[in-house]
Amino acid sequence: MGVAAGELRLGLIGLGTVGSEVVHLLEHNADELARKRNCRLRLVHVASRSIHTKPHPDLGGARLSTDPWAVVRDPELELVVELIGGTEPARSLLLAAIEAGKAVVTANKALLAVHGEEIFSAAEERGVPLGFEASVAGGIPILRTLRESLAADRNHALFGIVNGTCNYILTMMREQDAEFETALRSAQDEGLAEADPSFDIDGIDAAQKLTLLAMLAFGVRVPFEAVYTEGIRQLSQTDILFAREFGYEIKLLAIAKQEGGLVELRVHPTMVPQRSLLAGVGGAYNAIVVQGQALGSSLYFGRGAGGPPTAAAVVSDILDATRTCGLASARQLPGLGYAWKELRSAPIRPMDEVVSEYYVRFQVADQPGVLAAIAGSLAEQSISIASVIQRGRSNSDASVPLVIRTHAAGERNLKAALRQVNQLPVVEGQAVCVRIEENLG
Repeated sequence: MGVAAGELRLGLIGLGTVGSEVVHLLEHNADELARKRNCRLRLVHVASRSIHTKPHPDLGGARLSTDPWAVVRDPELELVVELIGGTEPARSLLLAAIEAGKAVVTANKALLAVHGEEIFSAAEERGVPLGFEASVAGGIPILRTLRESLAADRNHALFGIVNGTCNYILTMMREQDAEFETALRSAQDEGLAEADPSFDIDGIDAAQKLTLLAMLAFGVRVPFEAVYTEGIRQLSQTDILFAREFGYEIKLLAIAKQEGGLVELRVHPTMVPQRSLLAGVGGAYNAIVVQGQALGSSLYFGRGAGGPPTAAAVVSDILDATRTCGLASARQLPGLGYAWKELRSAPIRPMDEVVSEYYVRFQVADQPGVLAAIAGSLAEQSISIASVIQRGRSNSDASVPLVIRTHAAGERNLKAALRQVNQLPVVEGQAVCVRIEENLG
């Protein structure tokens, strides 16, 4: 094929791991990218605040500065890629680029989860493309799949392993018999976890991603603060071993369900059956199961983080923008599949009304009557016991674990029972509770 007929002039804000990989892809795949859309992608202006302190890739003929506003205000540009993360100045930069009529591409799930209404609405009103595929699950094209490929179906549930750091930690705890702190240090050594890992291990990152996934899957407005969020700090090697004994693996799952007019949104450690595909997703990989009325269950798997896969998603969004840039008559598909004003305001099911089966581990004194006392507290809250595992005490143990798996019960009932059990003199510390999901397709 011949030389591309058109040209799309790009600006890039942020030259970290992902930004540098974007530059690499644009340079090394330039001819192939041009053939795909009959439009050559030309990087014109790059802004990075670390250009004087860190090495950066060869930018060809692109201008380089430390001022991100210089990129947004550059009249030569038709599209701006934002890869600096955080809320500000990213929010102001994106809104200014949109107001100037520039297409925008971002990997900033935190910004879109919290300020999505403002940003999506602005892009729709201005009629410019807004690409954000890289904001969830790295190189897995799950957002585009929900928006386009599954648009004809009615989705009723979504289960996602969407945080590679937590999945790496839980995999190491399972495969190498490591305790949580050891596995976390390994994740930090591998560059998978920050010095302060709270954003990942407390479930916040996964909750932000679930906000976007649920909006796309169900066509509803999802306030980030409505997502119930629980991390993995409380888990120990003991829980991993007991889970396997029951026939499960523990994963940090992002769960969205739509049933009876209510939407259920939660992120927490979850026991999934060993026979399920999600149970075998290890390391820093991500996977999402979507359950639809027509299609049934489908699984999307791949590398959920890192420079190359995330950059591939960014460049894919840039290619999508070439379909409408410079074409006044072209109809731009809304980023969420619906115009913001067309999203439904579905009520969110309170967490206390969620019904689940549960794994509960107590640390108890090894003496007669303990199980009867705990079972009595559960029975008072209409919680039925499915099975029990209790280990005897070794010479060095002052207490022993008592593990109970319940039948389906209400979250409110379980919390009330645990408050009572945790006060018993034969129980040490707080019980560890993990919800169980059986129907993963």
